[in-house]
Amino acid sequence: MKKTHFVIVLVLLLSGILFVQEKPVFEDYFIDKTMRVDYFRIGDAKEETVTIDQVYEQGIWAGSKHNLIDSLNYGRYCIKIYDASSGKLIFSKGFDSYFGEYKTTGKALKGIKRSYHESFLLPYPKRTIQFSFEARDRKNVLHSLFKQEINPSSVDILKECLDDDVMVFELWKGGDPHVKVDLAFIAEGYTREEESKLKADLQRFMEVFFKQEPYKSLKNEFNLYGVFKPSQESGCDEPRHGVFKNTVVNATFNSLGSERYLLTEDNKSLRNIAAHVPYDTLVIMVNQDRYGGGGIYNLFCTFTVDNQWHEYLFVHEFGHSFSGLADEYYTSSVAYNEFYPRGIEPMEPNITALLDPQNLKWNKFITPGIAIPTPWEKEEFDRMDNEYQKIRHQINEKIAQMKREGAPKEEIQKTEAESEQLSKRHADKMDAYLEQSAFTSKVGAFEGAGYSSQGLYRPMLDCLMFSKGAKPYCLVCEQAIIRVIKQYTQ
Repeated sequence: MKKTHFVIVLVLLLSGILFVQEKPVFEDYFIDKTMRVDYFRIGDAKEETVTIDQVYEQGIWAGSKHNLIDSLNYGRYCIKIYDASSGKLIFSKGFDSYFGEYKTTGKALKGIKRSYHESFLLPYPKRTIQFSFEARDRKNVLHSLFKQEINPSSVDILKECLDDDVMVFELWKGGDPHVKVDLAFIAEGYTREEESKLKADLQRFMEVFFKQEPYKSLKNEFNLYGVFKPSQESGCDEPRHGVFKNTVVNATFNSLGSERYLLTEDNKSLRNIAAHVPYDTLVIMVNQDRYGGGGIYNLFCTFTVDNQWHEYLFVHEFGHSFSGLADEYYTSSVAYNEFYPRGIEPMEPNITALLDPQNLKWNKFITPGIAIPTPWEKEEFDRMDNEYQKIRHQINEKIAQMKREGAPKEEIQKTEAESEQLSKRHADKMDAYLEQSAFTSKVGAFEGAGYSSQGLYRPMLDCLMFSKGAKPYCLVCEQAIIRVIKQYTQ
């Protein structure tokens, strides 16, 4: 019996070793180039169709050659690449999307269909693959939505030369792109005459980035590039102000109807410009002084460069796009409807529905003895912040109307300055209020997060993902960021 047990254990151990070795080996399936798959997402809140547009062969593969299978389990979507002959999973990556956000809007709920263009990057396969697109249902379970085989030797794959009218600036070189996070700043709304301003802005935001933890301590794990294609006009579109600019990636305020949401739907132009460098993550740097930005996981983030909150905007939105962090605030208006369905645990690492208080996703960081959920001075905070949000909305409506009606420039600038001063005073007031709390610097479960005042909880009282200002990511967010960095560098 003892010998039999030994044999069984040995077989199990060997099976475990063989299972570990089943992890795909890069050289077995891929070459060191990038396949870019462009596709369309078409639909509304209830229906969705995926169709491939074009496939490209482009420069070297920027991602990890070791971590080919996504282990993070973030994002509402996942693309999985299978070797067509064996059926083996050889690459995968989770992500969120612009269309995924549109699905939660009032227009989509009314059945108004829209089309969005997206891209997926994978290492260039040696043999035919199956491209499989999966989407999560309301319970966050992945289901197959679309499948299609792609032959890497097909004459239909585009191998076009890149645009000559693009300049690349190497800002920081940590090492080999395969074992570093490759971050590309895409210049938006900079004219040819503004090249010197662009260079100064690139330097400024590189310094902002490496001033913030954990990027500061992990500086050598990054490569940073600036990519510049001159725009015909300076700035970006502001539809509510009646302002439209001819720019290289067509970034616009009022995305999904939200006044401060700044995104682009011109995915093809964005990807054609970005293709001049190896990249894992994209940052669109918008030459504009109005407050605005956005960040979508494994898509891109945007931010305006010359408003008073530019540092906060950049690192906050980058937290979304690079690490899949959720917004922790809940008083500002957003375009979404039930972005996080009730009774379902969110995928994001920094918010929870607290369905199992004994097994929080950040359990190992909880302050000993703290109550779960954690009581805090929420009622007064909500009163002050909701009061400010009403005033802010009124001022923004006034500014938009003044610009549409052609009010004197001096009057507009005066009102804009008053708005900025009000924003700063309010932020300082709220920071002072939170700093007085007995729960400052403690990790628990604080109600109010993910655009919802009730039913969703954040790890700490304050965080860069919660409120504006020069402040750190909370402990849970910082650890989540480090985990993503390791996926690219280890």
